[in-house]
Order: sequence, then structure tokens, then C-alpha cells
Amino acid sequence: MALRRRTLLLLLLLPPMLGYRILAVELTSSNTKPVVQEFQRVELSCIIKSTTTPNPRIEWKKIKGGETSYVFFDSKMQGDFVTRAEILSRTSLVIKNTTRMDTATYRCEVAAPDDANIVDEINIQLTVQVKPVTPRCRVPKAVPVGKTATLHCHENEGYPESTYSWYRNSEPLPTDSKSNPKFHNSSFILNPGTGTLVFAAVHKGDTGRYYCIATNDAGSAKCEEQEMEIYDLNIGGIVGGVLVVVVVLVLITLGICCAYRRGYFVNSKQTGKSYKTPAKPDGVNYIQTDDEGDFRHKSSFVI
Repeated sequence: MALRRRTLLLLLLLPPMLGYRILAVELTSSNTKPVVQEFQRVELSCIIKSTTTPNPRIEWKKIKGGETSYVFFDSKMQGDFVTRAEILSRTSLVIKNTTRMDTATYRCEVAAPDDANIVDEINIQLTVQVKPVTPRCRVPKAVPVGKTATLHCHENEGYPESTYSWYRNSEPLPTDSKSNPKFHNSSFILNPGTGTLVFAAVHKGDTGRYYCIATNDAGSAKCEEQEMEIYDLNIGGIVGGVLVVVVVLVLITLGICCAYRRGYFVNSKQTGKSYKTPAKPDGVNYIQTDDEGDFRHKSSFVI
């Protein structure tokens, strides 16, 4: 009995030298990082490379944001995958209609009780690309010469995140006006990551129709053209307008002073007591007596 145990132990220790291999479940994949556009079909490849178990147990799990949920368990699809996913070739997972929420890590787990190594797993990183939507663009309508101006462009639906490019009169603008001799008179800087186009000091040549394009690996989207006008400040007109306002205010002030001097704003006041005899009602005569010192009245009626 002791000899048999030693012989079995020797067989377990010597397989690499003698070419003897103990079968264990082993998985592989034709693509561990598939990339697909939203609403398209994708196959998450999970292939059993070796096993001695006739019917191994297959499970698929989704790992996203630190949370793990079942996709395929107990030989059935789970959750929202019931109507849009299926198992292909016994182990691979096919998602027929991908959405942006499907971007995650998927784990294929196979349990083979008859194998020496009874469990193996493989991770598949799925990326679902989403086309950008029409970006929101903001372009100032009019800017005076020499002033700063900032143009904004952004969208938040695309995946991966979009990069941005600006166009003036259908001509692409470089990221830095100083890098292209054609724009040496301008003073702008474009940030492709944020979509902002900043002019340090605009000049007349910056007038034009501007639009922005958001782009990622899934496609691109463009906003509508918007006009930006650069105008000269009329210093003479501004000074003249200020002078006119000052003259008008001076004239109004002088007029008010003259009116005060002539007494137009002085109210007449009563210096003594005034007594207004109350009106007598019809048919009433008032008689003052010496003794009483007051008024009495009597009625006089004509019958």
C-alpha cells in the first residue's frame, strides 16, 4: 500500500519530464478586448481549450463600477440580456443589440468537476463606442477690436470622449494661430479637449462664420454656423455723446435754479387764522344771546 502511494506521488511530480499531463479545464479567447459601435452585434469569445468533463457548468458575469451581476446563470440569460443575448458554441456570449451601458468587463467562468483543475475563468473587456451628438456651440455676435473673445463647443453623449475642431468660413483653424503663418495676425488658442477657442485680442480679420465639429472613434457631429462680427470703437462718437449728456444736465440744472429764484416752487402760506363760516342749512336761523354768548337756532318753516 505504501509503495502504491509513493508510485502515485511520483506520477504526480514527474509529468513535465515524462510528457504525462493531468487534464485541467483551460479557457482561451480569440479577442479579449472587443470594440463595437452602439446598437451593433458583438461576440464575447470564450473557448474551452481543454477539459475532461462532458458537461461543464458555464457562467457569465458583468463587472462594472465595482459591482458584479449575472449575465448567464443556471443555463439561462439574466436581467435585460434575456431578450438580446444568447450563448454561442456552448460558452461564448453574443449580445445582439449593444448599448452604451454594456461597456464593462465580462467574466466567463467554467466549472469542470471531472478535471484536476476544476475551475477556470477569463475576462473580456467590452467597449461600446457611441457617436457624438450635435455639440452645443456659443459664439459671441459682436466684439470690439482689441478685446478678448471665447467660443465654446461641447457635447456629452459620445464615447470615447470627443475631441473638437473649429472652422471659420469652412476653413479649419489650427490649435495655435502662431503655428500657421496664414493666421499670424490672429491671437487665438484652441483646446481640442474642451472645445474652447480663445482670442486674446480680436482684429477685423477674425470676422466670419464659425462652427465646431465633435469627433470620436464612432463618428462626428457638427453644430450650426454662427456669425461673429468684429467692429471698431467710435471714440469720437462716444466722447460727443458724453458731452451732449453733460450739456443737457447743465441746462436742466440752470433751469431749475432760475425757477426757484423766481418763486415758481414756493407755496403761499397763511399767516393768520382764518375762519370760514359754515354754511347754514335751509330753514335754520341762528340767534346769539348776550347771556349765553353762544348761538342758538330756531326753526322757521313756511307752512
